[in-house]
Amino acid sequence: MTSVSPDARRIWRGIRLPLAVVLLIVLTGTLLVLFRGEQTTGSLDPGSYEPGGSRALAALLEREGVKITPVRTAAEAKDFAEGATVLITQPGYVPKSTFTELRRISPHIVLVQPSPSTVDEMLPGVRVNGQLETETRQPDCPAADPVAAGGATMGGLKYTATQPRAQECYGGSYLEVPGPQGTVSVLGAPEPLSNEWLADEGNAALTMRMLGKHERLVWYLPTPADPSLENEKKPLSELIPAGWSYAALQAGIAVVLLALWRSRRLGPVVTEPIPVVVRAAEATEGRARLYRKARAAAHAGETLREAARARLRPLLGLPRDAEPAALVESVAARTGRAPGEIGALLYGDPPADDTALVRLADGLDVVEREVERS
Repeated sequence: MTSVSPDARRIWRGIRLPLAVVLLIVLTGTLLVLFRGEQTTGSLDPGSYEPGGSRALAALLEREGVKITPVRTAAEAKDFAEGATVLITQPGYVPKSTFTELRRISPHIVLVQPSPSTVDEMLPGVRVNGQLETETRQPDCPAADPVAAGGATMGGLKYTATQPRAQECYGGSYLEVPGPQGTVSVLGAPEPLSNEWLADEGNAALTMRMLGKHERLVWYLPTPADPSLENEKKPLSELIPAGWSYAALQAGIAVVLLALWRSRRLGPVVTEPIPVVVRAAEATEGRARLYRKARAAAHAGETLREAARARLRPLLGLPRDAEPAALVESVAARTGRAPGEIGALLYGDPPADDTALVRLADGLDVVEREVERS
């Protein structure tokens, strides 16, 4: 009989080609990781080639002679901001004192999508007035840079300003706020600066004119881990927008009202028939068996004593909180027994076993009967 099962040679011939392909892919990937060098990543990072990075814009600016200095701390930004344009990619991480100093020494600052709280703190007279869909928009303003660039991919947050010289362009998603110390430009969305959108419409023209006004550009990428901002960090409560606080308050009120509406109404006590009637003797016997099984003679003895004391007090005309000495003296006077004997019976040592427990129970019964007959 001839075997039809594949031997080791036939198995090797079948898998050697796929195995070689897999090993080649793994080896190629390993070599690429080892020799490609350090890669820069991050949103709006001038060295990042990712879609959200800004390497393409940085290359165009450098080709035009603009010297770009990437910085990540407030101290570095202050050191290089003198006479240079400063681009702040995350304005929410920059405290007001740092922004005020940068505005004093820099002729032009560009803020990318500052939040409502950041705008209120840094730019008095400017506020966020809603949101816009990111799409191709026309300048609709006389500002030089937007007019020269034409249509651009703009949107995101919409800003308005009360200053008479402020320019609101692209539906409010671009704002220029001139001042005695320099101009502040506000972008409502980061798309025009990114690699993915730079080549669309007039994005490149707008961003290059905006960031290329001076020979040097400080590309400030602030992070919450900046050690120079350790003393200026805000508590979490200050970072929560006011709208969220109002929403939480309204939600709390709604929950309370819902709880009151759905709460159970308390009415008169409703009696229900007991499904099973258990005789008192059976309940007592069952409890006694549990005490015996647990060998809880001491606990059972204290229970018997407490019950006896509770029955003796009203018989002797004593209050419920009568002192032990008063109870012992009253029982001794009524029964004619010695106070020491009565004290040992009502407040003595706990029984050590079942035999002692039975003697204690008998003694308590005798004393109660004597008090009742006296």
